Amino acid sequence: MSTGRWLLRAASIAAALGLWQLLTSLDVDLWLRFAQFPTVGEVAAAFADRVTTAEYWQDLGYSLRRIAIGFLLAAGAGVATGTALARSRRAADLLGPLIEVARPVPAIALVPVAILLLPTNEQGIVFITFAAAFFPVVVSTRHAVRALSPVWEEAVLTMGGGRLRVLVSVVLPGALPGIFGGLSVGTGVAWICVISAEMISGEYGVGYRTWQAYTVVDYPGVFVGMVTIGALGWLTSTAVELLGRRATSWLPRPAGAGRPARRIAAPAPVKEPAA
Repeated sequence: MSTGRWLLRAASIAAALGLWQLLTSLDVDLWLRFAQFPTVGEVAAAFADRVTTAEYWQDLGYSLRRIAIGFLLAAGAGVATGTALARSRRAADLLGPLIEVARPVPAIALVPVAILLLPTNEQGIVFITFAAAFFPVVVSTRHAVRALSPVWEEAVLTMGGGRLRVLVSVVLPGALPGIFGGLSVGTGVAWICVISAEMISGEYGVGYRTWQAYTVVDYPGVFVGMVTIGALGWLTSTAVELLGRRATSWLPRPAGAGRPARRIAAPAPVKEPAA
């Protein structure tokens, strides 16, 4: 990415922070009420105090562990289920209706189910995180596999390859862009739901600490939690995106994406012999 784009992005963040500081310091109270909002300086001071405590890093570790376990389980199960739905009529008939009925249900609405089924809150939060990321991965994988051209599969079968060879050499590599698109979406949804679950039934974690700060009217502490959640979500989604680029580096890319396309000089015109 060019220096100009980095500067533009930094300027947008600085402008937003400047507007926030201006509205809160002037106690603007029109249609939107900024009188009770903490200023940027107050949030920064609270953040500096919080990061020096062991409690902050303990909460960070709990939330990251829950995301890692739930998301990795959802990634494996989602890719396998989506591939089966796209490749097998029997799987589509057996699992398709269940997936479509359960998919519209918000993952956070499964908190009572998790409490009834699982023995501990920790397992319940991981289950909700898994459910949040599972369905985006399933849907994106199913669409990506169905969109593949049958030409390459027929070529492998013609050369004597079996179904496993087709799956490993054609289906999964060809569907990787769509799969990683679903993984990226699943990461964001997983963070939303794990924070909500921690607020409802957690004992540790960034979401639990943010809700605790709200209950004691510690508004700078609430914004510290929000900034932490945003940073963690951005880092994890960026990691998934970079992994996806690395895994699909063999695919052709447009000239404007990544490295600039190499220019090929036009051949010199051939002179005709004189008559």
